[in-house]
Amino acid sequence: MTTPDINALSLDAIRANTAAIAGQVVRTPTYTLGSALMTRLLGGGEVVLKLESLQHTGTFKARGALSVARNLTPDQRAQGITAASAGNHAIAAAWAARQVGASAKVVIQSNANPFRVAMARAEGAEVVMKAPGAETFAEAERLVREEDRFFIHPFEGPRTSLGTAGVGLEMLEDAGHLDAVVVSIGGGGLISGIAAAVKQINPNCAVYGVEPEGAASMSQSLAAGTPLQLDRVDTVADSLGAPMSLPFSHALCATYLDDIVLLDDDAICAGMVAFQQEAKLAVEPAAGAALAAVMGPLRHRLQGLRVGVVVCGANIDAETYLKLMHRGLPALEPLTGD
Repeated sequence: MTTPDINALSLDAIRANTAAIAGQVVRTPTYTLGSALMTRLLGGGEVVLKLESLQHTGTFKARGALSVARNLTPDQRAQGITAASAGNHAIAAAWAARQVGASAKVVIQSNANPFRVAMARAEGAEVVMKAPGAETFAEAERLVREEDRFFIHPFEGPRTSLGTAGVGLEMLEDAGHLDAVVVSIGGGGLISGIAAAVKQINPNCAVYGVEPEGAASMSQSLAAGTPLQLDRVDTVADSLGAPMSLPFSHALCATYLDDIVLLDDDAICAGMVAFQQEAKLAVEPAAGAALAAVMGPLRHRLQGLRVGVVVCGANIDAETYLKLMHRGLPALEPLTGD
């Protein structure tokens, strides 16, 4: 296997790409959380939120999808794009296609939240539903083969990571000094870009990833020293349910990450409750995982530190949100106690 060239994510390249898409994506707010609870838990430390939940399409995904779409050739734009997704990436790919004048025919897993399917259609996409996992990707591959559509990958590739690197670049520019950054991991597209930006700007800033216990593809791959495919994925954080890691994002994570911690689903739901109660934010489970990690397995490492937390998305319907909030309430107490 050829070793991926992570030099594609040089700081100059990150800055250039971030500037190139600046007029089309939101420079999302960076907000210092004035929470007495968080200050106590971190021994006087501070939590700084990067609100990618306020990005176009409701998640960070718009950055990577647009970074890919804007580099399509005229012929590729004429043929249109496709994507494979549990929901959020399909929404973002459809939005990005619309920005560059291309059609979108996206493949979404049949177990996806109907709210996200409706969002993809609202962005102008034709939606094809397929069984989760291999069938979803196989249908996207068929659309590439038979309709000559360009496949925008949900998390892998230099353009995708260049897009997400803008999150880290903006966060350090707007927040000032940070001692650590905490980012949830699905396939690794978000954290790979953020880690590359953060570590090249401030090598002393720790970068911690967070995965569900039931979808720990990146931590298992890093332990094995090679990208791995999971036999099974089981987590309420559907946005973090990538069944594999892939070479480019894996190589970036192997180079730049300090550690990855794992959370069970109850703790992830508790993180959603903490976001609502402490930050007054309604977020999806993938975002809840990052704050839960700060309160739980990372807490003792972050004492007295200024910690950036990426709020990766908020695409969730009311019914599911209420159900997961009820699940998270009893699980919050163990995270907030001594």
